[in-house]
Amino acid sequence: MPTMGDYPATGKVTGLKNGLVAFSPRDTNYDLHLIGAYSGVLGAQVKAYVRGKVRKLWTVPSGGNFVTPIFGTPRIVQGRIRHIDGNFVVIRAGLDIIIELPAADDALDLANGGLALGAMINVTLLPGATFELAQEAAAV
Repeated sequence: MPTMGDYPATGKVTGLKNGLVAFSPRDTNYDLHLIGAYSGVLGAQVKAYVRGKVRKLWTVPSGGNFVTPIFGTPRIVQGRIRHIDGNFVVIRAGLDIIIELPAADDALDLANGGLALGAMINVTLLPGATFELAQEAAAV
């Protein structure tokens, strides 16, 4: 049975500034600025958990997987649900992102179906998406 720990994002840490980690997920053009700490080698491939909290969530009938903006702090993510565990879902939005669901029901708009594996969702995030290293950096 999968757990939340089975969904790290793979990519490279490209910079550190003012408590933010610049993370470039593999197979994307993203340069995500996330709250976190990193003391490894810049440019080395790492596995990390990217997490965000929902401000508003919609189920949507179709569309692609994406994060906006592609450079900076993530504000909107859209993708398919890969895993559900209590108050958390993992969505594939170019990378796997662990999303904490809101306590308030009015933050969920489930007009296109409920939260289920494979469902497409669009999420506006609260400020403060985070980076947490899942394993030590590997040599490039």
